[in-house]
Amino acid sequence: MTAIALIVLLLLTTAAFFSAAETALTTASKPLMHQMAVEGDERAAIVTKLLNKRESMISTVLLGNNLVNILASALTTSLMIDLFGNEGIAYATGIMTVLVVIYGEILPKTYALLHPTTVALRCAGFMSALVSLFGPFNAGVDYFVKGALRLFGVATTQVRTSGQILAELRGAIEVQMGDRHIKDEVKHERVMLRSVLDLADVTVGEVMIHRKKLATIDADLPITEILEQIAASPFSRVPLWRETPDNIVGVIHAKALLRAVNAASGNISTLDVVGLAAKPWFIPDATTLLDQLNAFRARREHFAMVVDEYGTLLGVVTLEDILEEIVGDIRDEHDIAVAGVRPQTDGSYLIDGSVTLRDLNREFDWALPDAKASTLAGFLLHEARTIPDSGQQFLFEGFRFQVVRRTRNQLTLLRITPPKTAAQVAAPTA
Repeated sequence: MTAIALIVLLLLTTAAFFSAAETALTTASKPLMHQMAVEGDERAAIVTKLLNKRESMISTVLLGNNLVNILASALTTSLMIDLFGNEGIAYATGIMTVLVVIYGEILPKTYALLHPTTVALRCAGFMSALVSLFGPFNAGVDYFVKGALRLFGVATTQVRTSGQILAELRGAIEVQMGDRHIKDEVKHERVMLRSVLDLADVTVGEVMIHRKKLATIDADLPITEILEQIAASPFSRVPLWRETPDNIVGVIHAKALLRAVNAASGNISTLDVVGLAAKPWFIPDATTLLDQLNAFRARREHFAMVVDEYGTLLGVVTLEDILEEIVGDIRDEHDIAVAGVRPQTDGSYLIDGSVTLRDLNREFDWALPDAKASTLAGFLLHEARTIPDSGQQFLFEGFRFQVVRRTRNQLTLLRITPPKTAAQVAAPTA
């Protein structure tokens, strides 16, 4: 009797091992295991192979688990019948149900859920040997199962689209970095990872420098005046135009002009600024940031003029603009600091209408939709379906918007009250 009890205990321990292995190997992070394998961890390499043969691994676990559970139940039933007669069947059923559920399932699976990486690494070698041992059986089961599924018209191959993969990556970023204990520590890293994944969805029209903010120069001005304007400009590349500001004839680089001035030895009146300028590169505003980044690399250029479908100049986009979408605002000693967002003591923000929604969402973890408009003023105009007057208030997406200043038909300054603060402000919605 003692021997049978020990055998049952051993079988239940084996069942617990299979349960822990199944949970750990199905919940272990495949990217983490791959990275550990690349760094030389042999056990992680074995886990990666098992994850790539998930069907065979699960078949092996189920076979082993059911085998030891059935054998343990049979031995316990036999022992209980010898001790209590036919009533022993009921005793064996109750005892084994409790032992299998608690000791063979819940306890090991809970531990494996709490420590999936550790358990997966520890059981990898033994599970790999069992998968190889039961290889023929697993192949037969796999053939039978897939055949049965095909009879019911169920696809037996799993194909993931690029969109699903990107969505999975975004979800992983939110899950892994959204924990309140680490959220503040990795906020910047999370924003950068999000931005990298969004490069194929964001267009240059959403991040470009608008034509109203461009520093351009009339190419027909005297060379001395052109030199003064370039020297006063914070930008190294300046578009040149003739006749009308829309007629861009070249992009002059301050360094190229400086070399020409130095070579002229003081006789700068003969300098041909347009001849020194690079040919302007025009791109459509619907170009994605990923495509434009690749184009910048291929052409080895950092500056492009953005036009709409009618060829009208909308603005410019630079390599720095795209990089700033990933790493955040990059400022050097020549940049002009523009006051775009000013926090107020009541929890609201005074924001210039030209500030982009992407910048606000990234900075404050807001979720203002930017599909229909790229700037804050554009968003309010789209949602309001009218041009509001100064003082008008609106409630969109849980945010309270107040027009503080309107210049002609342009909303130049807005007061934004986030949802938590807006709920405390009693004001009518226009």
